[in-house]
Amino acid sequence: MRITHHSEYLKIGSIFIKPAKNAFRSQELLNDQWSVLNYLACPNYNDALKEYATFEEFFKNDEVSLKYFPNDDDLSIDSIYCRDASIATDFGMIICNMGKAGRALEPQAQHKTFLSQGIDILGEIEFPGTLEGGDVAWLDKQTLAVGHTYRSNEEGIRQLKALLEPQGIEVIVAEMPHYKGTSNVFHLMSVLSPVDKDLAVVYSPLMPIKFRNDLINRGFELVEVPDEEFESMGCNVLALSPRKCLMVQGNPITEMRLIEAGCEVLTYRGKEISVKGGGGPTCLTRPIQRIL
Repeated sequence: MRITHHSEYLKIGSIFIKPAKNAFRSQELLNDQWSVLNYLACPNYNDALKEYATFEEFFKNDEVSLKYFPNDDDLSIDSIYCRDASIATDFGMIICNMGKAGRALEPQAQHKTFLSQGIDILGEIEFPGTLEGGDVAWLDKQTLAVGHTYRSNEEGIRQLKALLEPQGIEVIVAEMPHYKGTSNVFHLMSVLSPVDKDLAVVYSPLMPIKFRNDLINRGFELVEVPDEEFESMGCNVLALSPRKCLMVQGNPITEMRLIEAGCEVLTYRGKEISVKGGGGPTCLTRPIQRIL
């Protein structure tokens, strides 16, 4: 079996997740943190556990090797969105430096977990650089896209390039818009989800023109998310394998457009674990290996 870390769409071989019980921990903690972390509303703890059990089952049914980030009382409830603290590469993990102050301790917590499991580390993004995994997406084995956002700054991107370009990786930068400002969760992957080598789910109104044109020039067909399904995370789609997609319930137009593009679409109820915190299935997962 050949594996790669440089894909967003090949069949997932192994993946890290952080179950709701490890991240949310109690209703009292949710009550205390949801507002300061800019959640839309306070999640219900018991309902979140039920939603997460259903979410986790998709990976078990797909014979994915599941790895777990542990409970850590020093971290906030945002740590459920475990993609953001690291980036997987064939040369080792890159440990991020979070652009959201309330999540500053997450990268080192993941670093500790990776080391305990014998996973190589390529490098770390250091202050004053910031970089979050939600701003990073592999377009192909040799090309990594990164969004310049309020969460990932120029210095963080410079350090990312310094780690990857000597390895022969092209890093292309998407200059993202202001949108709702510094406190809003707005990553590159808020508007882009590759689901096959030549198919991506996009929200074009907030995509940089140059970057969108580059996707088309690379041969991507674009599945367009309608305006009414952007806030409900219609663009946040995780590929379990090529054109086998997992997304939050409540985005029927995007779901139908994916099916018309030849995709199998699975959905989960994500009111507590996704919608309220602004993190869909890509945010809830840190894929490590995909199968070539």
